[in-house]
Amino acid sequence: MPGLLMAQPCQLKVWGRIQDGHSLDPIAFANVYFKEAQQGAVSDANGFFEIPPLCQGSYHVSVSHIGCQTKELYLTVTHDTTLLLQLEHHSQIMDELAIAATAIQEATTQELMLIDAYAISQNTDKNMANMLDNLAGVSTLRNGNNIAKPVVNGLYGNRLILLNNGVAQSGQQWGADHSPEIDPLAADKITVIKGVSALAYQGSNLGSAILINPQKIDSEPHFHGKIRYFFESNGLGNGLNIRVQKHHQKFAWSLVGTAKKKGDSRAAAYYLTNTGAVEGDFSLQMEYTHNTALKSDFFLSSFNAKLGVLRGAHIGNLTDLEEALTRSAPFYTQDQFSYQINAPYQKINHHLLKWHTAYLLDEDHKFDFTYAIQKDLRKEFDVRRGGRSDIPSLNLNQHSNFIEIKYKGYFSNDWEITSGIQLNRTDNFNESGTGILPLIPDYISFETGLFAMATKKTEQFSFELGGRYDYLDQSVATISTGIPKAIKRYYNFAHNIGLAGGGSYAFSNGMDLSYNLGLASRNPGINERYSNGLHQGVSGIEEGDPDLGSEQSLKNTLSWGGKINTKILYEILYFDQAIENYIFLNPQNEFRSTIRGTFPVFKYAQTRARIFGWDFTSTFLFSDSFNASFRASFLKGTDIENNSPLIYLPSNNLLLTFNYQIPKIGNWDQIDLELSNKYVFEQKNILLNQDFVNPPEGYHLMGIKISGERQLDRNRLNMFLRIDNLFNVSYRDYLNRQRYFADDLGINVIVGLSLNF
Repeated sequence: MPGLLMAQPCQLKVWGRIQDGHSLDPIAFANVYFKEAQQGAVSDANGFFEIPPLCQGSYHVSVSHIGCQTKELYLTVTHDTTLLLQLEHHSQIMDELAIAATAIQEATTQELMLIDAYAISQNTDKNMANMLDNLAGVSTLRNGNNIAKPVVNGLYGNRLILLNNGVAQSGQQWGADHSPEIDPLAADKITVIKGVSALAYQGSNLGSAILINPQKIDSEPHFHGKIRYFFESNGLGNGLNIRVQKHHQKFAWSLVGTAKKKGDSRAAAYYLTNTGAVEGDFSLQMEYTHNTALKSDFFLSSFNAKLGVLRGAHIGNLTDLEEALTRSAPFYTQDQFSYQINAPYQKINHHLLKWHTAYLLDEDHKFDFTYAIQKDLRKEFDVRRGGRSDIPSLNLNQHSNFIEIKYKGYFSNDWEITSGIQLNRTDNFNESGTGILPLIPDYISFETGLFAMATKKTEQFSFELGGRYDYLDQSVATISTGIPKAIKRYYNFAHNIGLAGGGSYAFSNGMDLSYNLGLASRNPGINERYSNGLHQGVSGIEEGDPDLGSEQSLKNTLSWGGKINTKILYEILYFDQAIENYIFLNPQNEFRSTIRGTFPVFKYAQTRARIFGWDFTSTFLFSDSFNASFRASFLKGTDIENNSPLIYLPSNNLLLTFNYQIPKIGNWDQIDLELSNKYVFEQKNILLNQDFVNPPEGYHLMGIKISGERQLDRNRLNMFLRIDNLFNVSYRDYLNRQRYFADDLGINVIVGLSLNF
């Protein structure tokens, strides 16, 4: 019998346009690729594209452009389809300054800078602090290259809060040699807030914050992931990062794992012996949708590292120490490479468990509940006699429990109200068996915080006002410095109030103006009050002062940005912060000999201080393919009480970057060529008697990078080649505590691969 068969329709048309997600300008030369059909198209000068005829079905779609995070879509095509696609198109311009204010609504009037997923993938070899180093106004306080922490407008450590997936990082962040125990490769973006809206976050900050947020799990039902690998020549380092995820109807999960290993780094002329590092991290993220009003998520992360400390920074006697401060190469320098990590070194383990539930009362009112546990273990190993180098000289164990209940509501006349209560308990104790009196004492602290913030937004104007109250109850058990030794107990109680307000206005000509004013206070850290002994990582003896008072800060920020003839983008930030009872680590004119060696002595002191400066960022768009970015940071700190400079503040610096983009060469597309020039000035704002040696000279570093992408069947491959310190310059950085003994890193060639599957 005759039959009638209908062929599957394969003449369906898919076309559309690609725009900037914020300016709505068209994006040219973007790639749109339908993986199952193995067909794609490139957008024209007006952002339009058209895919060759498709069959009915479901497709994984990849949308990519130079300097942008690739966007992945899952699309079912049953008829002719028109798509309007939007990308976060910044082409690495201004570090997303132009779009950050709309990306984070909790900080609408704040000066923000953002490292996105694309930039993280292009710097997989770096730790979190070093990733931020090229942002205007952000510097890095380092103890070698592996141990680094961010400095924002002169503030770091206890004064700078870090939030890991919305939870304030709880660890031993007080130390200048204590890196943030966070894997940046588990993050989707890292945001730096330079203003004063950190009132919603519990901690001892003075107005700046860094937010590290994981990637949201894509809402599509297939198993997907990403593999990233890097190799670096300096230290022969290797790193592997794997992310896998799957979304079910109500349940979604994501798993991330990172492994890194490197050996001795090398300065321009010699090896930096015992500066290797080993790291292994993982994080698990789960989301469950109970119903349209109730959602829960679970987050578990574990950071584990072993970090070598330069052997030449630990000296046995006074004569050798005085010589070490003037040597061209440090003591104990070996003339061959090694992966071996011997004493002195650090072992760090940090674990975070977070449970969060959001309840949507209605479209305008939302409640959030968060409970988090953190466990931080830090062991520091010295060069010790009698075969005891494998016994830690510092063994700290910290547990913290955090609870937060938060409310957010939207009201008439465009008002948004956010308020909450936070409780945090921290138990910090020294494990026995070190054979050495602890550097910092055991303590238990209870913190209770209340905050409220109000925001009003209109088409051109945003206004923000907030307040915060914190109560601290702290019990401390120390060991006396005199003979005979005895237990001394301290009970600290403190009330802190923070107030902040700001506004921003968008002019019709594309210019934006914002101003913020904030009052904040900070209790002295445990280390600042009670330190007593050798701080191994910075090779110095530190002594605290139990009588230190709370810091009181008043910070002003004024930001002005916009564009000129659509070809020049610019952003200028002026900040001025007055701090009463400013606490600083003051070098003493003393070297002290102990059974563990001879070390310089530092004591904590207080003064009345002022830190002010400006950050300038601009981008020149010479054409659609060629642009140049310029960044400059100026900062000055003054001890007003003693009419002298503040020490250990960042040097002024300049960064000039040229970027050329090629849409396609053969099978490769999104090709990006970059040349960078960074100049760091000599720190002139310091007196000769304020430090053990004079500040190092200024230095100029050049770097190059080339990156590109190609489609491999249904997978997307990205590859980059980057060379840092291209001309192998010998230099020392003022904020590197190892500058007393050794040069900084020489040339480094990094190759990175990233495969989306």
